[in-house]
Amino acid sequence: MNKYKLIISYDGTNYFGWQIQKNKITIQEIIQKVLKKILQENITIYASGRTDTKVHALGQVAHFTSKKNINLKKFLFSLNSLLPKDIRVLKISEVDSNFHARFSAKGKIYRYHLSISDIQDPFSRLYSYNTVDKLDLRLLKKASLYFLGRHDFSSFANKQYQGSALTSPIKTIKRIDIIEKKDEIILEFEADGFLYKMVRNLVGTLLACASEKMPIESIEKILKAKDRKLSAAPASAHALFLVKVLY
Repeated sequence: MNKYKLIISYDGTNYFGWQIQKNKITIQEIIQKVLKKILQENITIYASGRTDTKVHALGQVAHFTSKKNINLKKFLFSLNSLLPKDIRVLKISEVDSNFHARFSAKGKIYRYHLSISDIQDPFSRLYSYNTVDKLDLRLLKKASLYFLGRHDFSSFANKQYQGSALTSPIKTIKRIDIIEKKDEIILEFEADGFLYKMVRNLVGTLLACASEKMPIESIEKILKAKDRKLSAAPASAHALFLVKVLY
């Protein structure tokens, strides 16, 4: 069997996330159907991780195996010819049999886009969250420092984890960059891994602190409590981008 790695970009607006779900259209389902059509094999693709409904990706990574030796250049052209225009495979390469899109990953980078304009540009509405609250950038930056380093992020995950090596709630956030642009703030997170809905939950709490709805000092208590009910509501999914998977 030959193993192939895909780097995929997609607009998640019209999809119920990455993973196949009954009676719902997903990124994984669409790509697998196209692979089956081209290769005439039942193909299962494995991603670096799920993305939620309406979440986008600039560089999702996935892999699949096939009995066929693929001409990579022709195959890439065929793939993109048959995929809908809001899903694109940017690159395909043959990889070692030991490679796994999820288990070989060393980290990920996500970006969350905030529109801070009084009147949001209608062309950015699908890709940035327009907050009605006035944000104090000084508080936003100060709050972000509490999340840096290695912590148990159970209070910022929407699922209970059993503590196994693959599902541990203990993650290391290496950086949170706050990028200021005209009418926009971008929050960029890099970590060795993220829990289910963790980025959106972190952003929700950061926004609550930056708008003075939550005291910054409470972040430390929330982390220690390991209780999702104590952190703020998650930020909207449509402004979140998986930027890059690190290997």
